[in-house]
This record gives sequence, structure tokens and C-alpha cells, in this order.
Amino acid sequence: MINVLSYLEKRALEMPGKVAVKDDHQSCTYAELMKRAKAIGTEVAAHTEVRTSVVVFMEKSVIALASFLGITYAGCFYTLLDPDFPKERLEQILDILAPKMILTTPDYREKLDGLAYDGVVWDVNTVTDAVSEDVLQAIRDRATDTDPLYCNFTSGSTGTPKGVLVSHGAVIDFIEQFVLTTGIREDDVIANQAPFDFDVSVKDIYSCLKTGATLVIIPKSCFMFPMAVLDRLCENQVTVLIWAVSAMCLVSRMHGFQYKIPEQIRMVMFSGEQMPIKQLNIWRGVYPDATFINLYGPTEITCNCMYYILDREYREDEKLPLGRAFANEKVFLLDEEDKPVTEPGKQGQICVAGTTLALGYYRNPEATARSFTQNPLNQDYPERIYRTGDNAYYDDNGEMFFSGRMDFQIKHMGHRIELEEIETLVNALPGVDQACVFFDDEKNKIIACYVGDGEKRSLIDGMKQKVPEFMVPNKWIRTDSLPLTKNGKTDRKKMKQAYIQGAYHG
Repeated sequence: MINVLSYLEKRALEMPGKVAVKDDHQSCTYAELMKRAKAIGTEVAAHTEVRTSVVVFMEKSVIALASFLGITYAGCFYTLLDPDFPKERLEQILDILAPKMILTTPDYREKLDGLAYDGVVWDVNTVTDAVSEDVLQAIRDRATDTDPLYCNFTSGSTGTPKGVLVSHGAVIDFIEQFVLTTGIREDDVIANQAPFDFDVSVKDIYSCLKTGATLVIIPKSCFMFPMAVLDRLCENQVTVLIWAVSAMCLVSRMHGFQYKIPEQIRMVMFSGEQMPIKQLNIWRGVYPDATFINLYGPTEITCNCMYYILDREYREDEKLPLGRAFANEKVFLLDEEDKPVTEPGKQGQICVAGTTLALGYYRNPEATARSFTQNPLNQDYPERIYRTGDNAYYDDNGEMFFSGRMDFQIKHMGHRIELEEIETLVNALPGVDQACVFFDDEKNKIIACYVGDGEKRSLIDGMKQKVPEFMVPNKWIRTDSLPLTKNGKTDRKKMKQAYIQGAYHG
């Protein structure tokens, strides 16, 4: 198999009348999904060239998924742009992608019209049943498994987001092993929590297409109200969750299970950041017979490279291991001199090799060359690895444990974020003379310390014009000066330590 559309076509042939995907407004069978995707693909192919970018500008939905697959039929790769993102962020991404076509609906046309874009804009709701099978087949005949499938954007250290470009082959290789390892079945109902521009959703979408399971899309707005989430899980008899840690904690911290318990859930997988054991134990208490799986891996390696199936109880002061690598992926630790780390307790950077690695960063060869490198342990033939920037160590039993970031990058609300990008933008705000941004790991908060006369409210409003909500600092601290190292650089370590000791107050 070289193209993910083979999953859809197999399901449409074997179970045409089964519901493939549903949201709050509509549902779609596998046969209908394929038919709609082919029609969209026919229209997209008339305006684009293969292996080029097409943007989907709308909230996650049935029609968004059909648009993804339609773009794939046209031989292009897709990116979902969230209309709620700030204008500046949207235009940065559009500038990188330079798409010839954007698919949207009337609900988002006004916001789109306000952006700097002069390509083709198409209302995907106007799609007809017309399908040009010859055109689509000709595109398919030229396909390879290295063709790009999607481009998801992560934070960039220079203030510009980076587009992670992932191929068909990488998704197929991962999904085959993911489904086999976790045991997702045809009779499962998977509740989608993640945004469609976040790679957790890749597991939701393609696990369903692979197995014939049903995907239930839970609106983003529901996750402000855990009761609304639980209602949907019950109404749809959901059996599998593949969620960000933050979403799970929202339900447990807000005492959602006192309201309602979705009885059908048999498997819970989580990723994005370290799971607080206290919250995990609440979930396990509610679902003592369910399988719980800790997943690890950055966007650049296609979703996940490691998994740990929980097989015992954990105390609140313990950490979950990362587990083992998925089949056909190699995960190992390197020290600062690129020597292998194997002894217990020693820190090393997590590195990953295998066919699931992303193609690189779209139109960003410098960033690609920094992170995707030749394996220094292999001098005999070309072997790409991805350097994750995550530190880890082995315990005495050979289990690997995450121990933090090497650099300025953090995991917050399920997203990987470059603190340097936030700091750059805070420094650019009116009323800020100098700023330092760091992360409170214990309280999971982004802290901005600044020198200047800016008021907290205006600074927050200014950041909301530039970045998504999850990148806006949670706490703002005004100070007379920032400490410096002996080299004259801002001493972030000293500032963070002073903050922990209570020297700074927001």
C-alpha cells in the first residue's frame, strides 16, 4: 500500500452503509465519504498541481475530513487552518504554504476575506456529485508513498511557525503498527478530542479508516464544559479515547464522573505531556477493566514512537515510563557528544529512526538540517534520525523515563511550544522594554517577566492578536530589572529559581 486512500476505498467496498464519521450536525457513511471526497478531489485537481499545498479553513467536522481526503485524491497535501487563530498567525502560515487553493464554508468566509491571500477560494458545500475518475486515476497512477499527505504547524524559535510535512508512507507505517499494537477494532467508536491541525487527530482519523471503526467528532467548545463531553460519549456509546493529557485532566479535575460515566469505554490512550498520576488514578478508578496506554512522540516522527501499556497501580509520586518503541521504529539516547547512553540514571537526548520520520519542515531547509540528521552511530550508509530535544534516562530495569526539554521548548496544553517565540513576541509588545519567558513545570504555566509600564490586560490582549490561546502566558510579572549572567545574557535559570522561591509575584 502506498496511499492512505486505499484504506477508505477498502472500507467503502466492504461496509458501504456503515457510519464512518459524525459530528453534531451530520454523519457520513464510508460510501458517502468516498463519493464526496472524489467529488472534492475532482474540483481541487482542476486548480492545483500534484504535491502542492491546499488549505482547509474551517473547524473540524465531517466536511473538513471529506476535504482532507478530497485534497488527497487530487494528489495534494492538506493543512487545516483554525479560523480562531489570530490574523498574523494565519498569514504567517499562508505565506509559508503559498497554497493555490483554500477550501472553506460561508461560516468562515468573512474571516478569510480579511487575510492577505489572492488564490482560489472555494465553498466546499457547493460540491456536486460530478467525479472525473480518469483524472483521479491518472493522479493516483503517479503516486508514491513518499508523497506528502499533510503539513501540521508547530511553534518556531524565531517567531515563525514550522510546517512538519508528513508522507503517506509514514502514516501507513505508523497506523499499521498502532492498530496492531492497541487492538482497535471494526466495532469501536473513537471519540475525537484533538483539533484537526494537531497530530493526535491523525490517530483518530486513520485508525478508523484502517479498521472500519466510527469516528465521533466532539466540538472544541465542548471541552470547556466536561458535562457536554460526557453527554456525547454516552450518546454515541464511545469505546476508545485517544486524547491529550490536558483533556483527560479537565474531566477528572472538574468532577465530571460525578455527573455521568460513559459505560462503554474499554481503552484510554493519552499523550502530549506527562500525565499527573493523581488524575490518572481517578480515571482508572472509574474504569478498572479498561486498558490505559501512555503514548510518546513528537509531530516530526508521525504521532508516536513509544508506548507503555499500564500493568500496575502507580503512586502519586511516581512517573510513568515511556515504554517500548513501536515496531519498525528505533528509539535511543545520545549524550552531548553523540555517544550512546545506556547506563541507568544518565541523561540523554531521545533520538528516533525509521520510515515514520517526517519529510522535514516545509520550505525550511535550515531547521530541517538541524533536527533531521545522519545517525552519528552509523557511518556505513545514510540513515536519518530525528533529534527530539527531549531528555530521558533509563532506570535500573531498563525502562526509559522522560525528564524534560533540552532547550527552550515545552509541552503545554498538549502542544509543543518554543518559549523563545513567545519571548520574542512579548518583547515586541508596546509597554514592554525587556522580557523573559519561562515555564513553571509544576503548575504547568507559562510565566512572562517583563520590565516596562505595560498593564497586564493590554499585554494579554496584544498577545491574543499574535498567537493562539495556548501560547499566551498564564502569569505576568512586572519587575524593575532582569538578572544577567556573567556573559551579559538574561539569567533565566536564576529568574525561574527566584520565582519558585516566591521572590516574584504577579
